[in-house]
Amino acid sequence: MSEKKDDVLIEDFDEDFKEDFEEIEEEEVEEEFIIPVEEKPEEEEIEEMDEEIKQMFLSSGIHIGTKILSGKLRKIHLENYGSSNDFIYRQTNYGLYVLNIRRTEERLRIAAKWVAKFLIEGKAKSEVSKIIISSVRRYGKEPIRKFAEVLGPNVIEKDVRFVPGSLTNPNMEAYIKNVSLVIIVDPHADKQALKEAKIARIPVLSLIDTDDDLTGVDLAIPANNRGKKALGLVFFLLAREILKIIGQIRTDKEFPYTRADFESKIVPKMRD
Repeated sequence: MSEKKDDVLIEDFDEDFKEDFEEIEEEEVEEEFIIPVEEKPEEEEIEEMDEEIKQMFLSSGIHIGTKILSGKLRKIHLENYGSSNDFIYRQTNYGLYVLNIRRTEERLRIAAKWVAKFLIEGKAKSEVSKIIISSVRRYGKEPIRKFAEVLGPNVIEKDVRFVPGSLTNPNMEAYIKNVSLVIIVDPHADKQALKEAKIARIPVLSLIDTDDDLTGVDLAIPANNRGKKALGLVFFLLAREILKIIGQIRTDKEFPYTRADFESKIVPKMRD
């Protein structure tokens, strides 16, 4: 994929993502780590990916990161620079890090198998275990709600404020017992859920953008976790793959939902 084509795709990303991107610059983040664009090896082309999947990823902006590269992602980047194992594809001329969509696709498939395993094992237990999915991010609320609806009652969405003690205090009314997995959209925004899952020794699956910390996350999916279309696509693909694994559908065409069903219906506020 050429830099020119990639830059055009990034410049054309939706107003909803622009609005969220402006918000992150106000947060406390680590110092920016710069890799000159011209140093990126040419072998990072993504030709082997299925063309339909590749275009789906690119059109949703799932590959668009931030201008920040967090400490642990920086370490992964330096260790795997120039290889297909790198979470980062390249850095644009104006400083945005671009995520490696091959790694995104690979991790989505691994995550689907992981979630399916917990669902199957949970149903086999005498006391059915639950999966909690949480998002403080506004564009994450509809995708996680639809994800929980599609996968059934064992998946509980927390699309409002995560009440402290929900996973750690059995004396609270909000306490949820028999939780086997916690899924979060953003380790920073969903830090309460992440913190409690760690205390309760519950494994955590999380989307990871370039400025996110991996601490406490057991399985990370590199993806734009702020964009409306990107979040809708992630949970659409994840839900579809899980249903295939657990045997509820056999092919992608049998999945009775569209990407739009998983996208937030919030309309971005127009700015002067």
